[in-house]
Amino acid sequence: MKNFFFSALALSAATLTFAPVANAAETAPSSIQQTRLTFLDSQSKAVENIQQARLEFLENQTKAVDSIQVTRLEFLENQTKAVDDIQATRLDFLSNQTKAVDNVQQVRLAHPDSQSKAIENIQESRLEFLENQTKAIENLHETRLEESARRNKTSLR
Repeated sequence: MKNFFFSALALSAATLTFAPVANAAETAPSSIQQTRLTFLDSQSKAVENIQQARLEFLENQTKAVDSIQVTRLEFLENQTKAVDDIQATRLDFLSNQTKAVDNVQQVRLAHPDSQSKAIENIQESRLEFLENQTKAIENLHETRLEESARRNKTSLR
């Protein structure tokens, strides 16, 4: 009985000694799992936050690239308009120069034309003068012939 008593006492002592440890061992796995789940949840939230931040960054970059492209297109359109304006101005300048050259050529051609007309008028005046002189000489000759014929008639009479 003594053995039995000591055995029972040893068993009781062992039970009392290991009971809190066993109890703690039973509660420890659930708290470890809870801690793991909490850690995994926080990591998942961190990953989601990082992904969201990356998406926002990419969206901002896309918006920035789009606005840069719009700005570049506007710049190119403005350059094209400026080039078109420059070309139009150059064409106007060339048209004005062509008109000026045409006007100069008309003036240059008008001067010889007016000189030719003046020469023709001078030649006509000279011809008229010569014709008038010829007529005057003819009239003078005719008058002299008539005078001579009249004198001959009077002398013959």
